Amino acid sequence: MDQRPYVDWTLINNFMIDAFKAVGVPEEDAKICADVLLESDRRGIESHGCNRFKPIYIDRINAGIQKPVTDFEVIKDTPTTLVADAHDGMGMVASYKAMNAIIEKAKKFGMGMAVVRNSTHFGIAGYWATMASKQGLLGICGTNARPSIAPTFGVENMLGTNPLTFAFPTDEPFDFVLDCATSIWQRGKIEVYARESKPIPKGVVISQTGEPLTDAQEILEDLTKGQAALAPLGGIGEELAGYKGYGYATVVEILSAALQAGSFLKMLSGKDEEGHKTHIPLGHFFIVINPEFFCGEEEFRKTAGEICRSLRQSKKAPGQSRIYTAGEKEYLAWCERKDKGVPIGESVQKEFIKIRDRYHLNYHFPFE
Repeated sequence: MDQRPYVDWTLINNFMIDAFKAVGVPEEDAKICADVLLESDRRGIESHGCNRFKPIYIDRINAGIQKPVTDFEVIKDTPTTLVADAHDGMGMVASYKAMNAIIEKAKKFGMGMAVVRNSTHFGIAGYWATMASKQGLLGICGTNARPSIAPTFGVENMLGTNPLTFAFPTDEPFDFVLDCATSIWQRGKIEVYARESKPIPKGVVISQTGEPLTDAQEILEDLTKGQAALAPLGGIGEELAGYKGYGYATVVEILSAALQAGSFLKMLSGKDEEGHKTHIPLGHFFIVINPEFFCGEEEFRKTAGEICRSLRQSKKAPGQSRIYTAGEKEYLAWCERKDKGVPIGESVQKEFIKIRDRYHLNYHFPFE
């Protein structure tokens, strides 16, 4: 049973907004950033929620490797496409602006695609895809990231965890949302295990000699040094088809960099030639499709819903009581948490208190 204290959603939301403002993020942008982070916790995806508030955003702004004010520059704009430069600002703000722009394009012309260069971490990819599905549209997105995945038959971390994400509206209470990395595990999940001092299963991470690594804290350090790598979906080598995960990770890398002439692979290491921390100029891509230009929204929702229901109603494996479709567990997590609040572990509690005290924010947390 989860023994962590649950904290009111509004309290944590307001705290995050004020903390972002304290490090220079404009208020409207801070609201976007806080909502993206908390949406991750609402869905039970704790690797990208409160756990990352301080180390990925606050600390990077304070280190000068991420700008709190986002200069979203439109490089090229057509009726159905958009190319933008985020100039090392908040990736969540750049993504919000890009998605809003192409949602309007898709409503008018049937489809829209945006690419963004020189961005930063944009939170859970599913947030952006579901911006479309919430309006009856199909959302697809992806991003490259710091090198973590080794190519099949290799041991050097070259590709990011590179999520390829889809959100489709259905006639059910929840959309079909597939939001996952192209590695077996993403770096954020290893960060969660490191906080809890839990070992990593063998086969998720490999060393420079091809041996499995299991110490989460050691893995995080070795990933940063380039001395360890995540295995792609499918696993190490070809026996379990790891080349498929490697291939999909490469697809995301190309779409996240080539269309906008952005950075890729080792250019995203976050280290300069002297080994000092520097900007990580990520690239994102977003695609929105309007079903009204095909079969119509209502028919699409019905068919998508019937497909999901048929899958869940199919014959179950012995000992299994339930089959899920993508997005269902996240919906159930929200149903369970919406009245309870955000679960906050001990390490994150300490981070929140440290941020509050540093910026003299007027908050008292129930876990104190």
